[in-house]
Amino acid sequence: MTIFNVSLFLPYTVNFHLPGRSSRASSPAPGGGAGAGGKSDPTSPTLTPSSDLYKKGSFTRRKTLSGGSRPSSSSGGSKSANSTPPPTAQKTAPSAAAGNGNGSGHFSGPGPTPLMPSENDLAEWGAAKGPYVQPAPHTIPAPSASILGEEAVLADPLLRQHATLEKKPTVTFHEEAPIFSYADWTIEPSQLGNGGLKNAINSAIDEGLLQDQLWVGTLGMPTDALSDRIKTDISDKLAADHDSITVFVDDSDFDGHYLHFCKTILWPVFHYQIPDNPKSKAYEDHSWIYYVRVNQAFADHIVKNWKRDDVIWIHDYHLLLVPSMVREKIPDAQIGFFLHVAFPSSEVFRCLAVRKEILQGMLGANLIGFQAAEYCHHFLQTCILLLNAEATTDGVQLENRFIDVGTFPIGIDPKSLEKRRRQPDVRQYITDLKKKYEGKHLIVARDKLDNIRGVRQKLLAYELFLNKYPKWKNKVVLLQVALTTAEQPELEAVVTDIATRVNSIHSSLSHQPLVFLRQDISFPQFLALISVANVLMVTSLREGMNLTSQEFIYCQDGAISPETKHAPLILSEFTGSASLFDNSPYRVNPWNYHEVADAINSSLEASEAEREKRWKALNDTVTHHTAAKWFSEFTSKLRKAYVEQAQRDNLSIPRLDMHSLIKNYKSSKQRLFILDYEGTLASWGSPMNIVMTTPQRAIQALNNVLEDPNNVVYVMSSRMPEEMERLFRQVARVGLIAENGCYIREHNSEAWTKLVDDEQTRSWKAGVADMIAYFRDRTEGSWVEERHASLVFRYANCEDQEAAYRHGADCAANINETCSGMGIHAVNVDGCMIVEPIRPNKATAANLVYERLDKASEEGGVDFLFVVGDGRDDEVVFKWANVLGEEEKVPVVKTVKLGLQNSEAMATMTQGVTGVLSCLQKLAMISQEARKAQETAGGDEKTE
Repeated sequence: MTIFNVSLFLPYTVNFHLPGRSSRASSPAPGGGAGAGGKSDPTSPTLTPSSDLYKKGSFTRRKTLSGGSRPSSSSGGSKSANSTPPPTAQKTAPSAAAGNGNGSGHFSGPGPTPLMPSENDLAEWGAAKGPYVQPAPHTIPAPSASILGEEAVLADPLLRQHATLEKKPTVTFHEEAPIFSYADWTIEPSQLGNGGLKNAINSAIDEGLLQDQLWVGTLGMPTDALSDRIKTDISDKLAADHDSITVFVDDSDFDGHYLHFCKTILWPVFHYQIPDNPKSKAYEDHSWIYYVRVNQAFADHIVKNWKRDDVIWIHDYHLLLVPSMVREKIPDAQIGFFLHVAFPSSEVFRCLAVRKEILQGMLGANLIGFQAAEYCHHFLQTCILLLNAEATTDGVQLENRFIDVGTFPIGIDPKSLEKRRRQPDVRQYITDLKKKYEGKHLIVARDKLDNIRGVRQKLLAYELFLNKYPKWKNKVVLLQVALTTAEQPELEAVVTDIATRVNSIHSSLSHQPLVFLRQDISFPQFLALISVANVLMVTSLREGMNLTSQEFIYCQDGAISPETKHAPLILSEFTGSASLFDNSPYRVNPWNYHEVADAINSSLEASEAEREKRWKALNDTVTHHTAAKWFSEFTSKLRKAYVEQAQRDNLSIPRLDMHSLIKNYKSSKQRLFILDYEGTLASWGSPMNIVMTTPQRAIQALNNVLEDPNNVVYVMSSRMPEEMERLFRQVARVGLIAENGCYIREHNSEAWTKLVDDEQTRSWKAGVADMIAYFRDRTEGSWVEERHASLVFRYANCEDQEAAYRHGADCAANINETCSGMGIHAVNVDGCMIVEPIRPNKATAANLVYERLDKASEEGGVDFLFVVGDGRDDEVVFKWANVLGEEEKVPVVKTVKLGLQNSEAMATMTQGVTGVLSCLQKLAMISQEARKAQETAGGDEKTE
């Protein structure tokens, strides 16, 4: 069995060794300059340490380094350079792990980085500055953010060609092709991709949890300039030496997929930042097409290389469509999907123009994993709202499939981190930092400078802290590492102004309160920084997990830097880690500047005992939720979900074997029948026109079965107790379960047992009734039915069915969102929405009936259990009954599902109501024959 780890970027890339050019990893640009193609922009100064920053208070201003233009090229050299459209603006950031002179003045020099930074989102595809020599991208401009921008597309023949749905011709050779076709190249570790994922996979391999795996992804570099021969050689090399399947896509496709759709559409929306692009018609014509193309390329490679019993594990928001694309080609594949970033609420997600396509793409998996329970909940609610799907806390129920959904918080790899932080380069950096900030309280932060990381909010809160708590003047330094991005010039200008203001007001000749590094630092430098820090601040406005905080906690054990240990963590409540750590960190709302300022003060004032108490709780969580544990839990759950779903598949569930059923019936002494009513014993029409009588054939079948004193029959229904009594007034000795388990009338009694609390029911009804009334008033033809323990919003007879189902889904989503603590849930089924208690349900009522009967039985307990149903609300009863059989509490258990839907039941019956009644009649006939035989035998004895 091989596990396919499918990620947008492979852990490896290619470094070309061109004559006269060396890789930037070995020849860094002095002072972190722009490198090839870079240019200076004199309009946006910022603060950065000077080369002699070891001298306290030394500070200088330098000019922002922005992305330079790409070398233009044309296909086959037939077009002039001016005819090539300008490329997308690229990042110019130095790599997190490369030695680029980063942190000049703080650290003595770069060092090796065998372990990847967990938060490795600072490098960018196609960036001019990077550690390796690679081709430049050959791309088209980003789509206009306005519909008016369509005019430019229509006016330019080349852009109009890219706007069509037809695949553009692949450009294999252009001006750079001869250079790279004959150059030597080597496989190198990639600086792109999810560092936390790569560390987790390596940790699983080291722990012996993963023996056979393949990476599937792109090289993380432009490839149009490479010949087919070079691509084949690279692909073969990666497959043979690095267990990797390389996906090659056109530069323009990748640019439209990654830099346009992923970064300007999905990333902001998933982090509650709604961009203008989804309003644009150009966005639909351009970015989405490229997103589909790249996802399809991944799916094609997976399908081509898949073998039976292989496991496909797809990662993150770049590849949301791949699960369904693979499922379409391989229906029985074992597919897992894990979203490493946050998932927004349904109200935000529904802003996406392609919202349904994305959800349906994800639902091609057997298991969908999220970092936090909040994201899992949002996903389930979104499926209810947008797809009108039935969702439980365990997953999403489609017409013919069940998709498991769960929470699997990722962690760090403590063993690898321990080895890395004990390297000499890290120790040297620690010595440098201690010397520089001796006598100061050092607050550390490291973020990408975008609107989601909360850098602006952090600096404003720090400024407020300095103003509010003057006692810390000249004693505290905030060292903010922030990588500038080309897309955020306004934010960059604002943050620069705040940094300048803070230092201009609170600096002295010997002290500077804010050090703002507008560049990233290497991983060893980062480890040194979090080892000597007195406080770590994470103020993200939204973030999937944030492994930086976990690395900080691990490095605060005092093993490397005994003078600084058990430092407090200030953590935004909007990160996934906040839910994992509970109240051990100083949890803050980054928008509440006073709260953050107070948290800084509290963390600095905390006693050693308080710091140690908080750190121990945090460290216990970090060492428990490791990367290897994340891998193990997800893959184990995926295997279990796959097996269970295969068993529930309607093609896998056998038809009811009547011969076996009759044989078991004959040999049993105490039998319990639990039968659903609607759709099982009787075919119901519209609830408004229903005749409150049970078909005579069903009455007769039940009476015949109950003639045998060893048979006990209970009928389940969503109807109210008085309705059930009327329906079965002609059947003596029948037990009744009303309102889906809220009321029970035992088979030997006329009294009803209430399993719900009337006061609690009245309380939740009062709150829910107004919400349902709101949607009823907006849905012509709908009506509300009030039962004793539930409310039913019926809309099956509305003329506008699309609007009715949308309102029903909206109503259910709102109720589930706002009333989650009331012990109720709203479910859309068969043209209505039912609001009822989560417990009791049909299974709890059935269990109560079984326990009482089993205890009172004189024949050694129930030895035959027969459960038949047709709806989704019967699945809990099937599951309960199957467990009794597995635990051998009941020798014979038969669970039967009517229809073709997938189910927990052991058998199916396709003849519907007629088949059920025929089955009951056959069993009743066996009892009658047994009684006649017994009477005949008794008569013969008297004659003798």
